[in-house]
Amino acid sequence: MRTWLNGRLLRSPDEPSISALDHGMIVGDGVFETIQVSRNQPFALTRHLDRLVRSAEGLGIGKPDVPAIREGIAATMDGQDIGFGRIRITVTSGIGPLGSPRGSSQLTQVVIAEPSTQPPDVAEIVTVPWPRNERGALAGLKTTSYAENALMIEHAYARGASEAVMPNTAGMLCEATGSNIMYVVGERLITPTLAAGPLAGVTRALVLEWCAGEIDVVEQDAPIDVLQTADEVILVGTTRDVQAIKRVDDRELAAPGPITARAQAIWAREAAKDVDP
Repeated sequence: MRTWLNGRLLRSPDEPSISALDHGMIVGDGVFETIQVSRNQPFALTRHLDRLVRSAEGLGIGKPDVPAIREGIAATMDGQDIGFGRIRITVTSGIGPLGSPRGSSQLTQVVIAEPSTQPPDVAEIVTVPWPRNERGALAGLKTTSYAENALMIEHAYARGASEAVMPNTAGMLCEATGSNIMYVVGERLITPTLAAGPLAGVTRALVLEWCAGEIDVVEQDAPIDVLQTADEVILVGTTRDVQAIKRVDDRELAAPGPITARAQAIWAREAAKDVDP
């Protein structure tokens, strides 16, 4: 693992480096991106950096220094052999007061790159009763205010699952804590619309683009209970890619199903063509 902070490569990830008054620490006032590393190459980096900028500007903290962050990515990757791993970019509003109002300091920008274990091809999920607010101030932004997600994922782990899936305030299927959700009914691959409140995932967008000519794939909203009758269920995300789900709560599914397997094959074929699609 290597860490870069505001233009400086740290000697160690444990090196004291961020002020205790950083507003990211005080109130979670920041945004982030996680990027998959495969064979020492970051995947879909431009899309992730574009979303980082959209999230930061949507949160009102200003525009991150993307060229500097690219330098940070290169610096943290240098000297590491990462067959599979991840890059975490975090941008906060910088030093601020002990309250919600922001200060006037420069943004804090952090990049961390590390090897990690690749998720399995098949996983289990649980649904949770806590809704995502599709009309909230942070809807559609990838912010560091993740305590809600941390609670949900621990709820899932305690029940033998690797991810938690939530409804929105109207009871419609929304998203998982760190992934987008898709499911199959008949021959159709379906994912919630962005109006339902999920993050506009990079992997989600690529699956929709790449599968459109070969699978009947649509964006459509439905109650979260649809997962109890769907023929197949899929998680898509930065490190999961296209992951088959074999259990939803207490319901077992055959995984991967035929549509999931086709989507996985399309993903593998198209992802191999371009590291920055």
